[in-house]
Amino acid sequence: MTDIAVLQMTAGIYPAANADTLEQAVAEARARGAAMLFTPEMSGLIDRDRARAADKLMPEDEDLVLRRVRAAAAEHGLWVHIGSLAIRRADGRLANRAYVIDDRGDIRARYDKMHLFDVDLPSGESWRESASYAPGEQAVVVDTPIGRLGLAICYDLRFPALFAALTEAGATILSVPAAFTRPTGAAHWHVLLRARAIEAGVHLVAPAQTGDHQDGRATYGHSLVVGPWGEVLLDMGEAAGLGLATIDAGQVEAVRARLPAIRHRRTIGPVALA
Repeated sequence: MTDIAVLQMTAGIYPAANADTLEQAVAEARARGAAMLFTPEMSGLIDRDRARAADKLMPEDEDLVLRRVRAAAAEHGLWVHIGSLAIRRADGRLANRAYVIDDRGDIRARYDKMHLFDVDLPSGESWRESASYAPGEQAVVVDTPIGRLGLAICYDLRFPALFAALTEAGATILSVPAAFTRPTGAAHWHVLLRARAIEAGVHLVAPAQTGDHQDGRATYGHSLVVGPWGEVLLDMGEAAGLGLATIDAGQVEAVRARLPAIRHRRTIGPVALA
């Protein structure tokens, strides 16, 4: 059994301040005995004012937050999954990119969010992620001290085919860092996360943004860790802070032996119209 740490934060419009929060979380997670720290989507910057944010959006090799988290991971000897950062690509578009960093500060994996959040909610909120971000094209798994980790980000949660592909590639733990809105979070967050964990008998870690942000948006919180039987191992509510949960790799094997749905998957061909 292994302890992991989950950071729930209220990221703001200043990357340096967010980096401070992340560095402190790395140090605290290590001091509390965690093997790995998970942070939310957009850990480095949340700002929907594109003009104000423009000069803070950097290529990967110039990103302040990524550099400081890599240094903190190396200093404290801790694996870190940065849920995502807004990274400027060579073509000028942005990527919503997750990173897995090892205990030497090296980047072991990158994943660009594949499904972009373009919706109009009943609350009046309207979001067009594709106006700024390019979608990722590749699903990613990476071996870590807590098992083979499958990467997803926020809105990806609604597309089970991605999670099936990750578990077909051997993932025994899934990550879904997020910045869920309050209306969609209250309606769907818990049930979708538990369903994704149950479908393949895996642990699922979902660190979330929470509270009222400097740019005016509000996020749902409730960072979760879910076990392979669908049990909620950690629910952080709405307060920002660091939580710990225990991952038992043997549970995955036990659940899959008891209910081997992952082995019963079949490829679905064309649908017949009767």
